[in-house]
Amino acid sequence: MAAVRTVAAMVVAVVVVLASGVSAGAGVPTDQLRGRIDRVLRVLEDPTLKQDGRAAERRAAIRTIAHEIFDFRELSQRALARHWQARTPAERDEFIQLFADLLERSYIGKIETFSGGDRVQYSGESVEGDQATVRTRIVTKNGTEIPVDYRMHRVGDRWLVYDVAIESVSLVANYRAQFNKILQRGSFQQLIAQLAAKKDEAHDGDGSQSKRASQK
Repeated sequence: MAAVRTVAAMVVAVVVVLASGVSAGAGVPTDQLRGRIDRVLRVLEDPTLKQDGRAAERRAAIRTIAHEIFDFRELSQRALARHWQARTPAERDEFIQLFADLLERSYIGKIETFSGGDRVQYSGESVEGDQATVRTRIVTKNGTEIPVDYRMHRVGDRWLVYDVAIESVSLVANYRAQFNKILQRGSFQQLIAQLAAKKDEAHDGDGSQSKRASQK
């Protein structure tokens, strides 16, 4: 799916940020993003968390930092778009939890396979009030350049990512199209059921991996 490919590219973009220096004109949004990603890299590079049986602990640490990078409530509201208003507070909370779980698992699964071969160049940063865009360009090992924009907004004293555009393709727009298609053909409960099924499948997979690791 296009959204899955976008998540994969988003993860690569996030992880490789530290492979290059921040441009001289970088501001608070870029600095905050960089600081959080620095913590993700420290988790990935921690030799104690690479040991057998520590995968769950490593992923929990990355998940905690992901909540400091992304505004999952804003992501969820934008992904549901016009369907958001009709949802009750309980329905919204359930959707946010399941959608965040989906994004986190995609994020963690891809980030754990990162090899460090790509680099990022900063193209600049624009800030308008409480909205900001941090523009970067991934330069792959074979020289291909991929523009990646982080769309952020200010929540209190923090800048959080609410969308990522890879080659001008929005992560939120991809999921919005998928969710809208499901909701036009079915109900909100069916969408929730599909997201819950994906979560259950992921948990089953994690359980199988943990069992195999314990048997080594």
